[in-house]
Amino acid sequence: MKRLFALAVLAAAVTTPVVAEAQDGRPVLGAGRDQDQAREGRGRQAPLSRVLAMLAQRYPGRHLNTTMGDAGGRPAYFVQWQLENGRVVVFVVDAETGQVIARQGG
Repeated sequence: MKRLFALAVLAAAVTTPVVAEAQDGRPVLGAGRDQDQAREGRGRQAPLSRVLAMLAQRYPGRHLNTTMGDAGGRPAYFVQWQLENGRVVVFVVDAETGQVIARQGG
């Protein structure tokens, strides 16, 4: 139960900066064309497909969900991943370099 609560708190923290950006009138990367560009690696974003392939090689399991947010002033993917043992981990991945910068849970 504590783990579920911790994941809910993390999810709320991740979405808060995105909402603030949207209220400022700037486009949110998680919507429409910008999301497609991030997936395809256009611009400065690492392709999400490359990030997921890297995680699959290092951490056998399966992808559950991904959101975009901010980590230390940089764009980041927050990737929810289920390991083979059933535990759920949230990887914080620098969206520009594709490198894992934090891991929560698991």
